Amino acid sequence: MKQNKINKKFIYLISPNKIMDESFYTNLALVLNSGKVNYFQLRLKKETNSKKLIIGKKIKKICKKYKVQFLINDDPLLAKKLNADGCHLGQKDMNLIKARKLLINKIIGVTCHNSIGLAKNAIEAGADYLAFGAFYTSKTKIVKYRASLKILKSVKKITTLPIVAIGGIKFNNYKKLLLNKANFLAISGYIWNNKKYKPLEAIKKLK
Repeated sequence: MKQNKINKKFIYLISPNKIMDESFYTNLALVLNSGKVNYFQLRLKKETNSKKLIIGKKIKKICKKYKVQFLINDDPLLAKKLNADGCHLGQKDMNLIKARKLLINKIIGVTCHNSIGLAKNAIEAGADYLAFGAFYTSKTKIVKYRASLKILKSVKKITTLPIVAIGGIKFNNYKKLLLNKANFLAISGYIWNNKKYKPLEAIKKLK
């Protein structure tokens, strides 16, 4: 894993909670073309599976064009149907070992909140990356767990796996996480629901 000073693709972009219209796909293409996004995660909590499949197929094409890894949140079965690059698992989702049988040779990341114990379990089960958070208050998701910057340094002592920081990350706080050794920053609201900047303008500010 390259250091972030070299690694320009440090953003782990998460979809908005709802994709309202076709303009989303235009904005997604512009944002991915910025060359800053390494992963894109489709996270639609309230859509039907058939709608997720339609949306997922469109997004997959855009991700492929811009060489961005396409991941599905919470749902290894949907990831398999879409032949996505992988999936992200929360602590209440399918366990990693079972998910790995469905998604052989795919990327599987795991939410570890603020816990070294959960991180150790995920490492042992064969996770490809570990996600910690929430570091800041988020409007995208109700924050049940808060993570401290200390966890980033602690986890670096036990693994070389990529670390993803999540939760309320925006222009005025993102650098602190990179300086504390987060490899990737999971961002959603700052890009998609920014009242001041359009998605492309918002991502350009993260350098």
